[in-house]
Amino acid sequence: MAMLRLPQADGTVGTYQLTGIPVARPVWPPHFNRIAYAAAHIVSDPLRATDPWNNPAIDWDATMAFRHHLWSLGFKIAEAMDTSQRGMGLNWAGAQELIRRSLATARTVTGADLACGIGTDQLLPSDTKSTDDVIRAYETQLEFVEKHGGRAIMMASRALASVAQSPDDYSHVYGRILSQAKGKVVLHWLGEMFDPQLKGYWTGNHHAHFDAALDCVLGIIKDNQQKVEGIKISLLDSSKEIALRNRLPEDALCFTGDDFNYAELIEGDSTRHSHALLGIFDAVAPSASYALSALAKGDSTTFRAVIEPTVPLSRKIFETPTQYYKAGVVFLAWLNGHQNHFTMPAGMQSTRGLLHYADIFRLADKANVLDKPDLAIKRMSCWLGTQGVE
Repeated sequence: MAMLRLPQADGTVGTYQLTGIPVARPVWPPHFNRIAYAAAHIVSDPLRATDPWNNPAIDWDATMAFRHHLWSLGFKIAEAMDTSQRGMGLNWAGAQELIRRSLATARTVTGADLACGIGTDQLLPSDTKSTDDVIRAYETQLEFVEKHGGRAIMMASRALASVAQSPDDYSHVYGRILSQAKGKVVLHWLGEMFDPQLKGYWTGNHHAHFDAALDCVLGIIKDNQQKVEGIKISLLDSSKEIALRNRLPEDALCFTGDDFNYAELIEGDSTRHSHALLGIFDAVAPSASYALSALAKGDSTTFRAVIEPTVPLSRKIFETPTQYYKAGVVFLAWLNGHQNHFTMPAGMQSTRGLLHYADIFRLADKANVLDKPDLAIKRMSCWLGTQGVE
């Protein structure tokens, strides 16, 4: 059996024996009965990066190749979102290039679909004086996406969180932007565990209860029903997602962004289920595709058997501080051969420690998501050597 030596929590190094079996790719084209977006990461180019923190270089060939990988497994792509290090290594200028390239590439791929994140990241919260500044920033990004033929996911705004005083300010900003959208938009409720600067979102009050935020966002959706396709909620709390899901208008979709509880939320209950817009699907795409294909056939047993082992892995990748989850996602892309290095824009790979990555390796094996075990062992062994583990 394949094995390697991995560091352990007690400070020792022990032998780990792999047991995972890679999941077979589904028959093309996969058929899902859930809408499934994978939020995709970007690949840096360490051979061209001279200032990786402030001006990272992107390997566009590898970045686009990964999108082909996701499309081939039946996923839609949520482009230029948090998983692409938006606002944490990828600025608005880089996001424009990413969006432009992805939309152009999608037009060459049969069945390819994507939606693009719009935000206000060209506007620093410290420079934001009013909601009018926020509106102009959102308008600029919406205009860019639509000019290139894209659909928008309206991401949460740090700038808006910094100036909003009440739910009315959120209703005003979202109403203005949605009224200008050519097509339907997906809203995005990103919790403070993903971005501490979003604390108090929808309310303007850092101490407001969840119910106040829920009332505000439901009001925005109801007031703009003709322009809202649905909402992604990323609070890592299934009870809050279900509370939102149960109160949505009938034609508004709930997209789970809960990387802790996605299996049960996607499967749903006897009346409702969530669709998916998930960063973890970047890392476990073959398994997620296989599981969703089984669910579409009414085979919930296979769905659970394939998807549930990925949940402990996801919980590790998204553990506190949650905003650094991108490092684990890219680590797995490297282990699985989708890029030839483990470096990230802004040096994001340094945000997690050696033991965290060792745990990811073990959990990925147990979840059957090491697609090329021999390659994963070789790369993990080489990387451990650079960390002082012989």
